[in-house]
Amino acid sequence: MLQIAICDDEQYYREKIQTLLIRYLGQKNLDHVIHFYQSGEEFLSQCENSVKYDIVFMDISMKELDGIQTASRIRNFHSDTQLVFVTAFIDYALEGYKVNAVRYIMKDTLDTAIPECMDAILQKMQLAQVTFSFMDGEATLYTDNILYIESRKHKSFFYYMRSGTANSSAALSGAVTYQMYERLDLIEQKLSDHGFLRIHKSYLVNMKHIRRLSNYTAFLDTGEELPIPRLRYQTVRELFVAYKGTL
Repeated sequence: MLQIAICDDEQYYREKIQTLLIRYLGQKNLDHVIHFYQSGEEFLSQCENSVKYDIVFMDISMKELDGIQTASRIRNFHSDTQLVFVTAFIDYALEGYKVNAVRYIMKDTLDTAIPECMDAILQKMQLAQVTFSFMDGEATLYTDNILYIESRKHKSFFYYMRSGTANSSAALSGAVTYQMYERLDLIEQKLSDHGFLRIHKSYLVNMKHIRRLSNYTAFLDTGEELPIPRLRYQTVRELFVAYKGTL
């Protein structure tokens, strides 16, 4: 599931970009969540935003903290977020390259620029897929959409998100479960390059869906809470910080 933010102090452009993105992603059948921010200050007020989003559309000319300054803060965490600058002025293009922006598009070209921009971003991101042989047959899954895998009674249960309803307990209604007879150790090996963290002998969790760690618990963006043993907690915390950049 793609996590996308639109940061612009003008409501018209926030809604315009959202409309174009929904049309594009609908055609691609890609699950997504889009959040609005009216300023750089609002965006950065939640520390996790610096590393949370896959794609950020950032207006450059905002009051007080502008888009370039906001993007620089994001890059301080070495985030792999795809940054797209949106502006009515062409004078800032050089500044965009300094923060490794993937695109710099003009507000009067959004209708044609957004689809081209998204094509380039998705190609760059190369949304990863993995194939497993489940009890109901073989299935290929987007790794980003796997919430977590639970080992229980000699089976492994994959909790997989199909709808665009993340960030609330309502997301669970859009989840499906796949079952297989396979040890969690072997599944962990197969997913080792995709940001999964073994928080418990029975739980392998996608760190993209962990919102925070506290009191020996992993809090997910679905509202679920998964336990972390005391002896494993410090190691889990360090690995999560290394992945996210910050708690």
